[in-house]
Amino acid sequence: QVQLVESGGGLVQPGGSLRLSCVVSGTIFRFYTMDWYRQAPGKQRELVATIDSSGNTNYTDSVKGRFTISRDNAKTAVYLQMNSLKPDDTAVYYCHTFHLNRPYWGQGTQVTVSS
Repeated sequence: QVQLVESGGGLVQPGGSLRLSCVVSGTIFRFYTMDWYRQAPGKQRELVATIDSSGNTNYTDSVKGRFTISRDNAKTAVYLQMNSLKPDDTAVYYCHTFHLNRPYWGQGTQVTVSS
């Protein structure tokens, strides 16, 4: 069974940094594209960043230059380094992948950016 477990969220002041982690089990991790999504209150879930099996990355425009997605295949983990955080980054952040054409999600981790 595929499981994704996120950690690393919390409360941070504007301009601060956080690093989210997602540990994946139940798949041959190194072959899979991994994503980070987020959902703010009253808004739709949006794709934040993607990393494929070759390490190629993509970001939504609002986080380019501030967020970095990375992966460690030996640890079957994907990370999201978030710098220069803004109040608009406040959301629940979810790790996501597809396995056998089914989507899998983590439980989410809350990120709150506030002074």
